[in-house]
Amino acid sequence: MPPFAPEPPSASWRIALPHSTAAVPIARALVRTALAELDAPADCDTAELLTAELVANAVEHTDGTGPIELVVELMASGCQVEVHDHDPGPPGDLSRLLPGSTPDPWQEHGRGLLLIRALSSACGHRPTEHGKAVWFTLPSAPVPPGPAAPQN
Repeated sequence: MPPFAPEPPSASWRIALPHSTAAVPIARALVRTALAELDAPADCDTAELLTAELVANAVEHTDGTGPIELVVELMASGCQVEVHDHDPGPPGDLSRLLPGSTPDPWQEHGRGLLLIRALSSACGHRPTEHGKAVWFTLPSAPVPPGPAAPQN
């Protein structure tokens, strides 16, 4: 018998999104549904928030001529969310805050990448055949302790 239990296979969901603000609630609903499939899901609220940020950025910063695609991969260790778009340009710096790029607290925009860096366990972007994918990962949420077992 092996000294460790094999990790269960991952599951993934992939969906094309409209190039409009309607993409954001669709993406949030898919992430919520996907995470409900795990016994010990990643933090659903954080996953929805960060997904909304990635999708909103793709809608806002691409010209609408190519598709936006959401990919959610569930793993025993948590989840990874990717948003694919046709623009090969990087989304900004997901690894650190650049000098002079601190978001203005009075502005409505500009905090999405900061939230993704702060709340995810890892994030980044990579080139794809048709543009780029911007991604983040979240670990499985800790299982809250249950009620104490009765003492005999």
